[in-house]
Amino acid sequence: VLLGSFAHFEAENAWQHAGRDAETITASVPLSDAADQYMKSGGSQPAGLSEKQRALLDRLEEKGAIAFRLNREFFTRGDSRAPESAGMLASLIGSLLLVAVAIAVALPIGVMAAVYLEEFARKTLLADIIEVAINNLAAVPSIIFGLLGLSVYLILFDLPRSSALVGGLTVALMVLPTIIITTRASLRAVPPSVRMAAVALGASPVQVASHHVVPYALPGIMTGTILAVARAMGETAPLLMIGMVAFIADVPRGFLDPATAMPVQIYIWASSPELGFLEKTASAILLLLAILMALNALAIY
Repeated sequence: VLLGSFAHFEAENAWQHAGRDAETITASVPLSDAADQYMKSGGSQPAGLSEKQRALLDRLEEKGAIAFRLNREFFTRGDSRAPESAGMLASLIGSLLLVAVAIAVALPIGVMAAVYLEEFARKTLLADIIEVAINNLAAVPSIIFGLLGLSVYLILFDLPRSSALVGGLTVALMVLPTIIITTRASLRAVPPSVRMAAVALGASPVQVASHHVVPYALPGIMTGTILAVARAMGETAPLLMIGMVAFIADVPRGFLDPATAMPVQIYIWASSPELGFLEKTASAILLLLAILMALNALAIY
């Protein structure tokens, strides 16, 4: 699905017309959507092509001027209305910016909340209510967080619509319960002897938590963080609610620029009528799956 059809042409430049020696220039250009489908189907899908166009493609194929190779432009371009020119770079950068904002907000808040609830909070009714609320937030549908981000960040604070900043803040609310729950589980796994030894040596409760318990639980905390990143990379519904479904052709250069994410890009291409976007959709799905599998493998490691 990542293969594209490219036609090779040779032309003589203007030096020949100036009375100088001719120079052959070879150029490789991508075929159009319809021509690409026609060549890959062996001529059985001529939809959108005239007889002259099909005859031209057949002659080019006989001359060996049409070849299939890896479509590198898929990884170096933004979105486009033409399937043969569309790429994933803009959505990939948008996803990275979104995840950076989400983790920068959710990780410190989640770790501090987990340490407080596990190490310092007394077993009161308020603590029980907070714990139940965190567990319930982990099961809330993601579209609810999208509505929350729409009402708070866009309407109340008037932040730029369809920006990676708003998307990251919205996704941070969604992954925060996951980070808190996994961090608390990691803190519970720390042997009580570590705490007792630190207290016996004169460490304060804050020193016990910051110097001994949290470093001991750091592998579990990082595992929960990586799983939160994987979930943030694959979410679509919250981003649709805050306007990240817009057509974005330029690569975002900052957190306030209009951006989109990889799952949203897949959604846009899947709903497009052109046949070429079906291959783009499959390619984007494979790329997203590869990234998510890599993140989960990193968490397991």
